[in-house]
Amino acid sequence: MNFVEWYPILNAGTLDTPALAIYPERVRENIRILKTFVPNVGNLRPHMKTSKSPEVAALLMDAGIRKFKCATIAEAEMLATAGAPDVLLAYQPVGPKAERLAELAAKFPETTFSCLVDNMTAGQHLSHVFQRASLTISIYIDLNVGMNRTGIVPGAAFKLYTALLELPGIVVAGLHAYDGHLRDPDLALRTARCNEAFAAVEALRDTIVGETGITPRIIAGGTPTFPIHARRPDVECSPGTFVYWDKGYQDILPEQPFLFAALAVSRVVSLPTAETICVDLGHKSIASESPLNNRVYFLNAPELVPEGHSEEHLILRAGAGHRYQVGDILYGVPHHICPTVALHDRAAIVEDGQWSQYWYTHARDRSLTV
Repeated sequence: MNFVEWYPILNAGTLDTPALAIYPERVRENIRILKTFVPNVGNLRPHMKTSKSPEVAALLMDAGIRKFKCATIAEAEMLATAGAPDVLLAYQPVGPKAERLAELAAKFPETTFSCLVDNMTAGQHLSHVFQRASLTISIYIDLNVGMNRTGIVPGAAFKLYTALLELPGIVVAGLHAYDGHLRDPDLALRTARCNEAFAAVEALRDTIVGETGITPRIIAGGTPTFPIHARRPDVECSPGTFVYWDKGYQDILPEQPFLFAALAVSRVVSLPTAETICVDLGHKSIASESPLNNRVYFLNAPELVPEGHSEEHLILRAGAGHRYQVGDILYGVPHHICPTVALHDRAAIVEDGQWSQYWYTHARDRSLTV
């Protein structure tokens, strides 16, 4: 496919900015590239936190993918509404989330839902909620393999596994190991660290098989490590960012040839000094958790240097004698696409160089109907 000069929107004059623009043909190409890493689609469970979009879910299902991962009840409902047959809520439902998950399972009986658990208190709560609703929920034990965010260390997980087996309303489906902290640009080093962390998961699996006769399913990795886990025939991989891609991962994951498929489109709105310009791409329009110089990269203006950022404005140093004018369009690649998408309630869809419709970011909300 020829993607030279792919990003200009010929009718950009009708697009209000700041705007998120999605290029579906490049999304389809990213899905194709993903399947070259994981040819067995049964081992794919892509994370929907990036797109939050039923249209993207449909494209993935068109490619034969049937298992999905998500981070919120709203994302789970979006997937079920789109017809996804297997949805993992990669979060431990504490408090009202457990009741919402049960309500979701009752509302969409054709979708198999599952979730994470890393302690007995949460497991008992889920058991009570689902037993009371005359339902059953599959759970995966969330393992801490070094990220130190959630999860139980694999060496202590067997006791929890066997205890959870005794609870009504719960089926212990397997193990979940997210190693999002492994982002070494050196693939050999990232691979070695990934394999070292995963060895404890394999040891736990072997213990479970030996002591119970049950072979647990394993879901592992995120975007940086999914090609490593893809070499394991019995592991489901869960990349997410691949579908739109971003500058942050392009810089540190050179072995993954995904394409930019989502851009932050902005306009020059002011020329505050002879050497600076101001565009309408503030904190409310692009993820801003990274340092100022790592928030956006402009494809058609790579020389611009960010100098200031506020809620509705981004100040850029253009240099003496620059030729930028008020109204000029800039096409920016977000450094971090996932939270950028969450800032936009809709995305302009660009096909054949023209935008003509919006895809709404339905699961951007924390709640849909459940």
